[in-house]
Amino acid sequence: MADTTATHATAGPEGTKRDFLFLATGAGLAVGVGAVAWPFVASMAPDAATVAAGAPLDVDLSPIQDGQIVNVFWRGKLIFVRKLTEKEVTDMKAVPLDQMIDPAPFSARVKAGHDQWLVSYGNCTHLGCVPIGHSGNFEGWACPCHGSQFDAVGRVRRGPAPTNLPIPPYAFSSDTKLTIGEEGGKAAA
Repeated sequence: MADTTATHATAGPEGTKRDFLFLATGAGLAVGVGAVAWPFVASMAPDAATVAAGAPLDVDLSPIQDGQIVNVFWRGKLIFVRKLTEKEVTDMKAVPLDQMIDPAPFSARVKAGHDQWLVSYGNCTHLGCVPIGHSGNFEGWACPCHGSQFDAVGRVRRGPAPTNLPIPPYAFSSDTKLTIGEEGGKAAA
């Protein structure tokens, strides 16, 4: 009996091969579980394109000339950014509301202090076709599919489109920078 006690007494503080194998197996198992779980957890996060599609979009306005229309995409939707000429601003302010299919004053289509900038979705409100800029009878867009015509601030003037080109949420962070997806300085939901 004395020999058995001596063996246990020396093995206790230093550990045994069995203790080492138990710890090594546990550590290997933890690394293996982590290696398998990481791709699964990472696959639940949205990809970069999805994140970018919902994020606000900054547009540099400085290179856009008077009368020019720039097409950008935000959340997968076509957006028209148009710099109106002084004549277009004057003409659009003078249009009587009773001549419109979906009456909207000029001031409801642009931001105060930035009368020369129109920002609107770029699809016809009839069936979603893309209207052609600088065409039609009203200084704006004409839809090639069914003949709807919009004026320079996106108000429908000739049908079958029932409503004006919608306005996305946007804000001016400076005179030369526009942020689509924000209204009044905070992100749109």
